[in-house]
Amino acid sequence: MAAFEFDIHQVIKECSIALSNWWFVAHLTDLLDHCKLLQSHNLYFGSNMREFLLLEYASGLFAHHSLWQLGVDYFDYCPELGRVSLELHIERIPLSTEQKALKVLRICEQRQMTEQVRSICKILAMKAVRNNRLGSALSWSIRAKDAAFATLVSDRFLRDYCERGCFSDLDLIDNLGPAMMLSDRLTFLGKYREFHRLYGDKRFVDAASLLLSLMTSQIAPRSFWMTLLTDALPLLEQKQVIFSADQTYELLRCLEDLTSGRPVHGEPDAQQLQDDDIETTKVEMLRLSLARNLARAIIKEGSLEGS
Repeated sequence: MAAFEFDIHQVIKECSIALSNWWFVAHLTDLLDHCKLLQSHNLYFGSNMREFLLLEYASGLFAHHSLWQLGVDYFDYCPELGRVSLELHIERIPLSTEQKALKVLRICEQRQMTEQVRSICKILAMKAVRNNRLGSALSWSIRAKDAAFATLVSDRFLRDYCERGCFSDLDLIDNLGPAMMLSDRLTFLGKYREFHRLYGDKRFVDAASLLLSLMTSQIAPRSFWMTLLTDALPLLEQKQVIFSADQTYELLRCLEDLTSGRPVHGEPDAQQLQDDDIETTKVEMLRLSLARNLARAIIKEGSLEGS
């Protein structure tokens, strides 16, 4: 009867009650609004009837595991509350697979939803860390511009290097570019990899300068100093003098700072004693090698001045 009497609002009301979902009333209201046949009135939360029904229909689509992407388009056509509603629904989507996460990420990036992009990248980075996929974790943390998490992943890379003696995901580390400036630890990771590349290319002087700068600039974590000093050993034992006298003094100072700042343990166990013996042997080798290099460097520099 309401339809015959052209009582549009009553028709919409009765259809909303009778039908099982919002599809019909949302599209009917949208058509009537575009035809200027619906005298919309603002509802108490600031939206009109057309937008209210579209929002309800879009929300229903988001509850469906395979139709949620259609809901995004409906939210886009709601000028008042569409974006806010989309942001709220996006945050509730379960990122069950990386493929689904990439779809959600693309939707957010297309709409400049910066906070949601950052949040999704953080979630994916944490999942990658839990699965020990460090390269993926670092990539996501850089994309999220999360300095703290990038530092955590960089520490994992360095710990992994100490255990295995080589880097994983070399392509990623070699191509960090400006992204390495996100955190000091990430910068160190990129520069330390550069040191290995220079050493592999037999550019020993450049490698030595970079190694020393990593220590003297305090960018290297103190826990990694012994590894860096050990890396200096092959350079100290080269036939040609690589480290100058001043550079050797700096290395000696770093070694003394490191050894004088060691914590005093309580009653040591067998493993602790063995580790201490290894560290003591390393320190003695370094002192001997540094002293020998210092003598060679002083003689070389003195002979150059004399000539």
